[in-house]
Amino acid sequence: MSETQNAAGRRITSLLDANSFVEIGAQVTARSTDFNLSAAKTPSDGVITGYGTIDGNLVYIYSQDPSVLGGSVGEMHAKKISRVYRLARKTGAPIIGLLDSTGLRLEESTDALNALASIYRNEAMSSGVIPQITAVFGNCGGGLSVVTALSDFTFLEKDAKLYVNSPDALKGNSADRKDTSSADYQMAQGNADFAGSETEVYAAIRDLVSMLPLNNEDEGEAAEVADDLNRATTGLASTTKDAAETLKILSDGGVFFETKRGFADSMVTGFIRLNGYTVGAVANRGADTALRARGLEKAADFIGFCDAFNIPVLTLVNAASFNACECTEKLAQKASAKLAFAYTNATVPKVTVVTGRAYGTPYVLMGSKGLGADMVFAWPDAEIGTMDPKMAAKVLCGDADAKKLKETADAYEALQQNVNSAAARGYVDTVISDADTRKYVIGAFEMLWTKREDRPDKKHGTV
Repeated sequence: MSETQNAAGRRITSLLDANSFVEIGAQVTARSTDFNLSAAKTPSDGVITGYGTIDGNLVYIYSQDPSVLGGSVGEMHAKKISRVYRLARKTGAPIIGLLDSTGLRLEESTDALNALASIYRNEAMSSGVIPQITAVFGNCGGGLSVVTALSDFTFLEKDAKLYVNSPDALKGNSADRKDTSSADYQMAQGNADFAGSETEVYAAIRDLVSMLPLNNEDEGEAAEVADDLNRATTGLASTTKDAAETLKILSDGGVFFETKRGFADSMVTGFIRLNGYTVGAVANRGADTALRARGLEKAADFIGFCDAFNIPVLTLVNAASFNACECTEKLAQKASAKLAFAYTNATVPKVTVVTGRAYGTPYVLMGSKGLGADMVFAWPDAEIGTMDPKMAAKVLCGDADAKKLKETADAYEALQQNVNSAAARGYVDTVISDADTRKYVIGAFEMLWTKREDRPDKKHGTV
């Protein structure tokens, strides 16, 4: 990097361990001469690339420099990014992209288009092999926005702009009316995992990297555990309306990194630590226990990532119905299929805890025994069945009087709705108290550490 550090270089040194960055390709400049481009100074062709460490672990990094041709993507710019991608795959290390660009370099035309495609290809080739993280600090629009979508996790500086089309290009809209490029809007659409100040973004990326394996073959090392493995989680049942709080209490030292926060709030996804190891967590928020299509997709995508990187999955279930709205009617069938496929396809250890109501298809979808959960626990007051007993009584008895309906509902609850009925049929392995949840879950994952599970020989699924 130049002695006078620009924004791109400062971002790298702010993120990585002190004095760990090694630059690659510092002498590369733009190759095109069209539109008098040769007269422009293009140090590093607008992107700084190299490697360094986060908490001592190797990572590769590229950072776009908006002071050089707006940080635009041209032929040599993309070749530098592709170079560090190939190195990251060879060495099995995460890659981090710090984006701030005006987009494609118009002076290079089809060379720039082909360059952008090469970045897409490298991201696609790296998917499921090494963790990919992008962070947007300035502008990231048009085709460059696809770079963030192809990565595993995206972070936004609170004033950054992420968009396919600028707000003013949308008919009847403007940035003043609805800024569709803003961090808040993009978070709400599920296009980013975290938004905050520049300093908060650096801290969040470092936290995430510390919890992820280096690659898809890395079994990871356990973090030092000061927390008692048998710590009682007394009062855990009181937190079911906010599963994020439940997960914090379960986790070693309260560690919980929530992904896609701000999107599909009815479903919680993120990483916790149990006995020092990273575990992926999926949970129903629990405020109204209704599944929504976007929440189902959120959970399915997260489970797919965990399975690709051999991260065990914990599911906390409190789901009684599908949300009754037109959006759910349009999207829930496909989204439900996607979640069912994700759980079934995942070969990592899968542990489920039923913490509240688990009715009908939502019960089936949320990591049930039938979808391949290795161990299923349930709290004593959990409810597992086809539907609410009162509704079941109406179906079974039709126009019967109130007394008959109540008798039928009570009988249905006693015979088929309580957790003991599910346990008697083997759909719940053990009924546990909320206070014992942490030690039972840790014990289950320890038991499943050497799990091996084959799948039919095929190229890939089509769901």
